[in-house]
Amino acid sequence: MTARPDPFVALMRRYVNDYTNRHDVSVCAEIMEPGYVLRMGPHEVAGRDDAYIPAAQRQFEQYPGLCLTVHSIVTDGRKLALRFSEHGRRARDGQVAVWTGIGLYRWNGRRLETNFVEQDYLSRRRQLSSGNPSPVDPPAPAPWDTEAEPANPTAESLVRHWIASGGAVQPQDSPAAVRFDDGAAGPALLTDVTSRIDELFSAGEHVAFRITATGAYAGGLGPDGGEAALGTPATLHLVGLVSVEGGRIGGWIVRDRLGLARGLAQPAAAGS
Repeated sequence: MTARPDPFVALMRRYVNDYTNRHDVSVCAEIMEPGYVLRMGPHEVAGRDDAYIPAAQRQFEQYPGLCLTVHSIVTDGRKLALRFSEHGRRARDGQVAVWTGIGLYRWNGRRLETNFVEQDYLSRRRQLSSGNPSPVDPPAPAPWDTEAEPANPTAESLVRHWIASGGAVQPQDSPAAVRFDDGAAGPALLTDVTSRIDELFSAGEHVAFRITATGAYAGGLGPDGGEAALGTPATLHLVGLVSVEGGRIGGWIVRDRLGLARGLAQPAAAGS
């Protein structure tokens, strides 16, 4: 006897297959509330029809063959974390790129209400510039069979402590089992870090979170950041999906490195 699919996971199947991969924005009215809000980096896209759908259409125009590949899904039944890659060929020059992302969705039992998401747009920009696209990570073998799991306060407490210690922001302070961005994140981007948790939930051994970190720019972006910006006050947003096994943390974190680079460039432009 086949188990009934989890209703939130079933909705996300429509989100991925019917809306995103078919580029059919008419589906949005069926799976998102009118007041749907997407938060990415410092940006807030509020309103399904007037803000979100036009933004999605611009993306589909830029990448006419855009695909979304699901790598993992976890949910507690009320909130859901999706780790994915988007990939496609840019229309204006034919360059191909693959970039990773993590989204944290909340629904009301009928439609999506919010999404905290980060995508590694800095990696995308570098791939488009170099002409060397990254490979796509393997897809989840059975993403639409994912079942909801109960919250795990012990895992949440451990991850909150790890975040407070700076491990979720600084690669060198994190276990090797945590992968940042495209896997070539390099050194820490900030020093004197203070982290604010904007969202955090657990499902079994999995913990998903969104952080706003502030500190001083420590380098690590190479030519995308600029040595003149060292020591400049900076803000970095990131989303993570980790698991806790035997007290050890492993998983994935995607940071808004491109947003950080643009933020650092603005003061320099204003002073020039």
